[in-house]
Amino acid sequence: MIPKQRLSASVDADLIVAAEAAVARGSFDSVSAWVNEALRLKLEQDRRLEALGAFVAAYEAEHGEITSDEIRDAARRARARAVVARPTTAKSAGSRAARRRK
Repeated sequence: MIPKQRLSASVDADLIVAAEAAVARGSFDSVSAWVNEALRLKLEQDRRLEALGAFVAAYEAEHGEITSDEIRDAARRARARAVVARPTTAKSAGSRAARRRK
């Protein structure tokens, strides 16, 4: 088991509400567990972004800078290959907005 260390931090009120709700749902044993998981996810995200940055730098060192046109073309091709899991219509989008207001 990884040793624990006490931490004191100021946290936005809405995040505390979310953490307490997760505990109430049974998703986490405690607010501390929720915070620990959030910090772990942030660390993993930072590591992935660093690895991606290193990959892009190595790619550009070998092939030259990736241009805005290349990025736009790649995004267009990705959108063309995308599979819509949940089609959206104006009616269903309006229904979702109405449900959120309730």
